[in-house]
Amino acid sequence: MASDLDSRWAHTRGYSTTDLLRFRAGDTSDMPDAVVYPASHEEVQNLLTSAAEHDLAVVPYSGGTSVVGGLAPTRRFITVDLHRLDHLVDLDEISRTATFQAGVRGPAAEALLAERGYTLGHFPQSYEGASIGGYAAARSSGQSSAGYGRFDQMVVGLTLATPRGTIELGRAPMSAAGPDLRQLVLGSEGAFGIITSVVVRIRPRPTERHFEGWRFESFDAGLAAVRRLAQDGPLPTVLRLSDEVETAVNLADPDVLGGGSGGVLAIIGFDGPYNQATAGVLTAAGGENLGEGPGETWRTGRYRAPYLRDPLLDEGALVETLETAAFWSRIPALKAAVTEALVGALSATPPLVLCHISHVYETGASLYFTVICAQTDDPVEQWRTAKRAANQAIADAGGTISHHHGVGTDHRDAYGAEIGPLAVEALRAVKTTLDPDAVTNPGILLPEGD
Repeated sequence: MASDLDSRWAHTRGYSTTDLLRFRAGDTSDMPDAVVYPASHEEVQNLLTSAAEHDLAVVPYSGGTSVVGGLAPTRRFITVDLHRLDHLVDLDEISRTATFQAGVRGPAAEALLAERGYTLGHFPQSYEGASIGGYAAARSSGQSSAGYGRFDQMVVGLTLATPRGTIELGRAPMSAAGPDLRQLVLGSEGAFGIITSVVVRIRPRPTERHFEGWRFESFDAGLAAVRRLAQDGPLPTVLRLSDEVETAVNLADPDVLGGGSGGVLAIIGFDGPYNQATAGVLTAAGGENLGEGPGETWRTGRYRAPYLRDPLLDEGALVETLETAAFWSRIPALKAAVTEALVGALSATPPLVLCHISHVYETGASLYFTVICAQTDDPVEQWRTAKRAANQAIADAGGTISHHHGVGTDHRDAYGAEIGPLAVEALRAVKTTLDPDAVTNPGILLPEGD
């Protein structure tokens, strides 16, 4: 256990822009009282049992990459740092599953699998810091989701430590033995207990990868092409479409889009051989193949964005992201509504609002927004005002409050409104059963009390 200031400060909050701004202001109100470092499931279980006996709140922590207030409970707490749970416990090459302890971070998981010729195929933007347990707790979605699926689709089993005991789920790949309780734990963000291990589906490591750029005349034209691939195939491993603003801001060499002719950029990636059929669909939809240059530029810089935020804050810029998802028929109106809400809420400091699609399904897709503007004297409240406006626009336009960032405290009220009071009551009953004293991440996902 550590109770020194440096250890506690290092485990304070997550990595949203408001978190960083509060760090810079010296705000220590969400600092844990201590940090503990268990090395086994049994130690985690004993910690939770003891915490319940002493009415002490605990917060699970591994990568600390939450951007929705997922590490800031509503009362004093200790942090349970899981980084010592860092082993590949089992690799079943016949079933193609791997069992990881929850503290294994993304790059370490890939390295351990690569030694045996496999990959998980999960590469979120938080990849360099986030962990296997965090992926599961937040229903993470990675940049290769078109080919490998979301992380919750990769999970076949897990172990959950709760204040009342241990739950082990995933006896078989699929089952009709009642509701699938794995889905209750996935996305629970530590509110029901602490995930200590996860069994995931793995695939052979690809021997080749290809990334390339495609130009479309407009976002609507690109959207139609992306939807056709999502619904009729063949899907690539990576499928990403930037709107006009994001294309203009991010493209390293605007000349590759034809100088001043505008247009939008799509990134297509393949793990394995290049698929000419995919290229044929894009060409038929009006796409122009720009070659590997834009694709390689995206590949080499895809984890860079979070590291650019601090320098931009230093220069007085406010930079933040938000995301949602909806059915295909609602995507255009949803994108327009969120953009309008952000521009209106930030009218005193006119923003750039960038948007892209990077996760697609037969029935719909995600929208990921990046907002850049000048800071006001109170940038924390500036963003909170903008986020409230965006949240309302998302609800009114029929989107979900989060596709992959999660709920935390930032989306708690919106999540309750989205699922309705009876569903909230049902989740609260689960919380009360597994954690009757509300010691695990209290106030996260669900409000405390009635």
